[in-house]
Amino acid sequence: MTEDRRIYWNPITELLPKEKLRALQLKKFKRVLKWAYDKSPFYRRLYKDAGLEPGDIKSFEDIAKVPKIEKDMLREVQKREPFPYGDMLAVPIEEVTEFRQTSGTTGTPVYQADTWQDWEWWSECWSYILYAQGYRNTDRVFMPFGYNIFVAFWAGHYAAEKIGCEVVPGGVLDTQARILKMQELKCTAFMATPTYVLNMADVAKNKLGIDPRSIGIRRITCAGEPGASIPTTKKRMEEAWGCPVYDHVGATEIGAWAYECTSQPGGLHVNEAFFLVEIEDIETGEIIDEPGREGKMIITAFDREAKPCIRFDSKDVIRWADYQCECGRTFRVIDGGVIGRADDITKVKGVLLAPSAIEEVVRGIKELGDEFEVIVTKRGDVDEILLKVEIRPESEGRKDEVLAHLKDQLRLKTNLGYKIEVHSYGSLPRYEVKAKRFKDLRKKGA
Repeated sequence: MTEDRRIYWNPITELLPKEKLRALQLKKFKRVLKWAYDKSPFYRRLYKDAGLEPGDIKSFEDIAKVPKIEKDMLREVQKREPFPYGDMLAVPIEEVTEFRQTSGTTGTPVYQADTWQDWEWWSECWSYILYAQGYRNTDRVFMPFGYNIFVAFWAGHYAAEKIGCEVVPGGVLDTQARILKMQELKCTAFMATPTYVLNMADVAKNKLGIDPRSIGIRRITCAGEPGASIPTTKKRMEEAWGCPVYDHVGATEIGAWAYECTSQPGGLHVNEAFFLVEIEDIETGEIIDEPGREGKMIITAFDREAKPCIRFDSKDVIRWADYQCECGRTFRVIDGGVIGRADDITKVKGVLLAPSAIEEVVRGIKELGDEFEVIVTKRGDVDEILLKVEIRPESEGRKDEVLAHLKDQLRLKTNLGYKIEVHSYGSLPRYEVKAKRFKDLRKKGA
């Protein structure tokens, strides 16, 4: 990939006809496959064991022959040299300029190495996101997150600068100070997890006596949780702040691969100039091209040098949309964003349950607070689900009515019964980054 080390933001790719876009993707896939085969001992060993050489990939249909990788493989490879990344590394370690790691919420953290070229690539991906969401050089963007070893909104910061926005970092401030700084500087946009967007609105209103809508925020970008693609959660955020809330999806080991545009079509555009997204049937392994069928995402990042990401089994459950977005972009849309995760969708009492289904119900009842918690346990041979909720103070007098409605909606939307536990308003945990609301205590070691 040395012949193409500099990537320039080129939104024209968002308008490419399907045939030209597919040709670009195939060319890029071949390039990154050869790069990994030549430069990474891990990938070379993986492909040789499968009897595969880069020259074997001549068409899109051939891509399915390439072995997939999974997160457990990324963790295992870290036990080898060079420390701390292992022999998946495809550049001399002296060329690594950025360290990030996954949050570790689903196991041992994965360490991610990036070269400066990779970091420019991250910003490039985010430039597509922000421009599609209406960010321009007239925006003053507040970044209310703790700058840490997690990737979070690091690349969003640099992309905002790249397209000419003024960026205000708010890393060390507490929530109240962040809100006051946004108000003082008349910020027009910010980025946060859906949980923190709602938390900030709650703090502004109930602790500072400030209506969040009066601050003047014109757009919000979310990441880290599925909430911004869940209609009831999106509605809560937009009503609280009085502006559009846009979703985006990315991961430390993958990159920022999908985004919502200002048309808000009910799904996310895949950034097909930088990624190849395949949807695989969870049971059969068949690649799904037709709209409407759910499967898990297999993804390739075309331009990442240090630790290539080739046919990574993300476990994210998605489906292709059966509509074109009115914005005019030809990048395909995944309907409803990320629906869930193959490893999160679990059977309870014989019924498949996705945590996002519970969130949609809770956030759809205005009398309930923004926070909740779900705990699944087993008593003997029987599964039990405990749902902890808060009722807003002004709705306490209608508690029985609210809880009856909640139980009815849960039964209707999830086909399951719940034990409901009401906690005082503001007492359930609040989160700044990824929330941990769903706890399956039946799992070994939980």
